[in-house]
Amino acid sequence: MKVLVTGANGQLGWDMILELKKRGHEPIATDIIDSFEQDCEYIKLDITDEGAVREVIKKVKPDAVAHCAAWTAVDAAEDEDNKPKVYAINVLGTKYIAEACREIDCKMIYISTDYVFHGQGTEPWKPDCKDYKPLNYYGQTKLEGELAVSEILDKFFVVRIAWVFGIHGNNFVKTMLKLTEKNSKIRVVDDQVGTPTYTYDLAKLLVDMAQSEKYGYYHATNEGGFISWYEFACEIFRQAQKRVKVVPVSTKEYGASKAARPFNSRLDKTKLSQNGFITLPDWKDALSRYIKEIENGTDTGR
Repeated sequence: MKVLVTGANGQLGWDMILELKKRGHEPIATDIIDSFEQDCEYIKLDITDEGAVREVIKKVKPDAVAHCAAWTAVDAAEDEDNKPKVYAINVLGTKYIAEACREIDCKMIYISTDYVFHGQGTEPWKPDCKDYKPLNYYGQTKLEGELAVSEILDKFFVVRIAWVFGIHGNNFVKTMLKLTEKNSKIRVVDDQVGTPTYTYDLAKLLVDMAQSEKYGYYHATNEGGFISWYEFACEIFRQAQKRVKVVPVSTKEYGASKAARPFNSRLDKTKLSQNGFITLPDWKDALSRYIKEIENGTDTGR
């Protein structure tokens, strides 16, 4: 199977390439950077260039496109100067890829987010829920990307994830560990609830999806129940054996950010097992494996 991966130099894209190679598939990595460090075919691609997108996908003729590229800087997306670029990447770029996939009758996996919902209440969001109302511009553009994919294609997977961490890139786990270098006390919000997603585990699921025809909307985070960012931070420090005082604070106490954050990032993942997909391991197990990767500086268990 030949799979074209956008945003290959990001956390998820990087692990997608590794997983595809591990299973003997043919990955085609694309990103906006000049070169790519993994051993596979690489094509520099600006997804906001409609002609380039159509040309690359038509030339490669992949069996599936895993669209991992996105503008993910949530607060920066609120800046008026950035909004045209955010829209071009998250909406127009997605639309161009979907149209190119339609032209060659190719599957598409679109990576989305719990931010498409309004983030209130305590009930887990179901994959086919349409009660969107995004809280911020990033969420709005990701929702518009979802709608473009579903309107253009029949052979699509929309996979919503949350609280992502991976070996190749920055994330909450790395930020927390870095903060311990100069701080003995760290404040972390305790009223935003969800579940972490380890890109190594997620990549396995996405390759399984690419091999299937069980199209539609899905939610995918690690198993192990719902936690707050505060509880996540406590477990990070426990596993990494860092002696630091973690102070739980409300979102209001923590201080306003440019972009509103969802209080409820709980995602209902039962559709995965209902359709025969293997769910992701417990998040504590995922965190343990990830911390070993960081400590060893290697791709442990890959």
